[in-house]
Amino acid sequence: MVQAVAARQEAPHDEASALPADKPRARLRGRHGEQERLGRLLTGIRSGRSGILVVRGEAGIGKTALLEQFVEQAAGCMVARATGVQADMELPFAGLQQLFGSTLGSLERLPDPQRDAVEVAFGLRSGTAPDRFEVGLAMLALLAEVAEQEPIVCIVDDAQWLDQASARTLAFVARRLMAESVALVFAVREPAEEQTFAGLPELIVEV
Repeated sequence: MVQAVAARQEAPHDEASALPADKPRARLRGRHGEQERLGRLLTGIRSGRSGILVVRGEAGIGKTALLEQFVEQAAGCMVARATGVQADMELPFAGLQQLFGSTLGSLERLPDPQRDAVEVAFGLRSGTAPDRFEVGLAMLALLAEVAEQEPIVCIVDDAQWLDQASARTLAFVARRLMAESVALVFAVREPAEEQTFAGLPELIVEV
């Protein structure tokens, strides 16, 4: 299954914690610009503005290290993480369930069509293939609900290996976030054939 973890980031208790939470620490050599770009996402969601970023680069170029430092800076935010696994690409909604299954609010507050679609997508009950539009609307509603309480950061590493149902739902959500305190960050290995996240803001990581 897609691996995921969700937690609230606590502020680190070391000398570096005196830095502003969204100010990148000079730890990744030669990546100051990339760290600043990611840091601006945190500044935005702490001010009530959503942020989307697709981090693209070759294998081993440092995308995961950038994401790890990004998470370290996310003090006071809920963090949901997932890593795509190539072997799981044929399992519809596997990535979405692992990313959000234990972090979002109660499904009972959703309209019936959305709740039914999510319950089937997440394997909570049996049924016909869920309507992807309803699943997308449900994810938007649940994220907005969480973000009213605290900013939320959602990170997907190796997003090129997400199942298509999850990838398309996340892209749907990304294109419709507005004033919610939500950041979505996707790391995609290049070269990649996927076009699901085409048109979203990008950060190209190069040598």
